[in-house]
Amino acid sequence: MTPLTIGLLLVAVGAVVLGLYAWLAPRRAEDERRRRESPLQATTAWTSEAGDEFAGLSESARCDLVFAVAALEDERSQRLLEHALRDPAEAVSLAAAHALVGSGRRAVVDAFLAGHPGTRADRILQTLSLLD
Repeated sequence: MTPLTIGLLLVAVGAVVLGLYAWLAPRRAEDERRRRESPLQATTAWTSEAGDEFAGLSESARCDLVFAVAALEDERSQRLLEHALRDPAEAVSLAAAHALVGSGRRAVVDAFLAGHPGTRADRILQTLSLLD
């Protein structure tokens, strides 16, 4: 075999390997779409999206996490704050609402509170109005 034949053979094998990887590799866009379409749960498990080390945090630690995440101001952080609105602890939910309002996402908070009416939503709205 000549060096040219060996080189062409290596290129062909490399192309086949890359093609197989592209065909069999997980699809990031599809995974992202599935995650966005899944219904949100009203648990404290939203902290695990920030990382496994944050799972099972206390109420005050979840509040600290909310304010730390709010400072990041990226799309993932905003989604995390929206999940935090459903936290069972009213203080954590209020912290998330305050952070979202502070980043100009008042409409998200208003839509969430309108979809979950009750005394808790009223208290959060009253507190937000005091903070504004």
